Amino acid sequence: MTRTFDVLVVGSGIAGLSFALKVAAQGHRVAILTKKTRAESNTNRAQGGIAVVMSNTDDFECHVRDTLTAGDGLCDEQVVREIVRDGPSRVQELVDIGLKFSRDKEGNYDLGREGGHSRRRILHVKDMTGKAIEEALLRAVARESRITLYEHCFAIDIVTAAKLRRRPGDWEGNRVCGLYALDVRSGRVKTFVAPVVMLSTGGAGQVYLYTTNPDIATGDGIAMAYRAGVEVRNMEFVQFHPTTLYSTTNLRFLISEAVRGEGAVLRTLQGRAFMRQYHPMADLAPRDVVARAIDREMKRSGAPHVWLDITHRSAAFLRERFPLITKTCRQLGIDLARDMIPVVPAAHYTCGGVATTLAARTALPGLYACGEVACTGLHGANRLASNSLLEAVVMAHRGAEAVGAYLQTEKPSRAKIPAWVDLGGGTEDERVVVSHNWEELRRTMGDYVGIMRTTKRLERARTRIANLKKEIHDYYWNFSVEPRLLELRNLVQVAELIVECALQRHESRGLHYTPDFPRRLKFAKDTAVKKR
Repeated sequence: MTRTFDVLVVGSGIAGLSFALKVAAQGHRVAILTKKTRAESNTNRAQGGIAVVMSNTDDFECHVRDTLTAGDGLCDEQVVREIVRDGPSRVQELVDIGLKFSRDKEGNYDLGREGGHSRRRILHVKDMTGKAIEEALLRAVARESRITLYEHCFAIDIVTAAKLRRRPGDWEGNRVCGLYALDVRSGRVKTFVAPVVMLSTGGAGQVYLYTTNPDIATGDGIAMAYRAGVEVRNMEFVQFHPTTLYSTTNLRFLISEAVRGEGAVLRTLQGRAFMRQYHPMADLAPRDVVARAIDREMKRSGAPHVWLDITHRSAAFLRERFPLITKTCRQLGIDLARDMIPVVPAAHYTCGGVATTLAARTALPGLYACGEVACTGLHGANRLASNSLLEAVVMAHRGAEAVGAYLQTEKPSRAKIPAWVDLGGGTEDERVVVSHNWEELRRTMGDYVGIMRTTKRLERARTRIANLKKEIHDYYWNFSVEPRLLELRNLVQVAELIVECALQRHESRGLHYTPDFPRRLKFAKDTAVKKR
């Protein structure tokens, strides 16, 4: 069951859809593979918006400076400048396909402000920006005849020339040949042949027990790229969103940073505003500072959460600006205009990822990555709020240009990929063990690799993860593949990468804080892991 295309796109968020549209416009046949439905992605959950310079009260230098400050010395300044500079043109393209950003009474863009930003520059569609972007892009994809979208199609692994030669260590002349993907509904594995694969699979929030990410965020693209021999960087920088709605379940609903941008104040359970003692920008400090401050206040007092207070704003304003948050909180008996919101930090964004150039290229010919799955150098040690959607649209455009040139000049051959060999079924007992391993892995990461780490905790996590990885590896090679097993295989790989990068960093910088190395080193360096 082989399908042949010019380009395979894994993931259907803003990065993957934007890229697919641009490559298809060049005349190439494109397949988009998404493991759930086309509308299920991290993009769909994005509330805040896109950070971009779109007014005469802002300028590129200011946006660059804010990004570099948030990144705590680890951003690549050239990357920051080019992505910030390209932003307005790429955002205008979204407007051109029908996206309608919120405007004020005068008809100007209603620009929001979030933590770490010194100016109002967040374009948004109320508090449902990601959903609006996703819908606009999907409408455009539906009109493009060169794009075929495969739903419930789970990419398993990239097939490379080195793998086909059955000499994995022989990298000379290595390149992408295609990939294997599980048709979730039929249970059969399909073979896709193509000279180009674009990974746009989002992040890996599900590696933690408490996360704002959807169930699909299991680090699939990062794990696939690593197994294909591509370098992965800075995985220790996992951003915990400071304000997610506290509940007694594993579910975490995001309370957008834009709420603090409109004046909300963080308070202890006793009502004391505490952020001023941690940062001059108080409640608008960068996310790493706010998350650590909340974590410290909770541990100091033993409180299960802190309060987010926006009761000084009118009910009418809150309904208009934050309709989704207002509705969700009201369903739980919380009136934003009268009640404070119980909030806690939760895993939110993967700042590290697959190492790419500014053209979205990896070191493996034919393999590209953009969006949260990639590490371009934009985010450094801590992502500036709402820079993620900006990076996705800019890098999708740059990636499409690079792929167009690659397909014109390289003329990659289409390899013959052997059919997938099914190794047989499993039993209910094995599925129960997989479920237990899933829970153990996520608890291990939460307990030992959270907002604050120590070397001893990281070493304990490494030992536990190694044992889990061996078990999961055995299941993978002895039973038929299924979505839960594939996700767990990817999650345990991502967990290992996070721990290995964290152990490499002997300092506290950005999102990585350890009392064993409380100071920043004079010169910032990336951490990196590559399969040998």
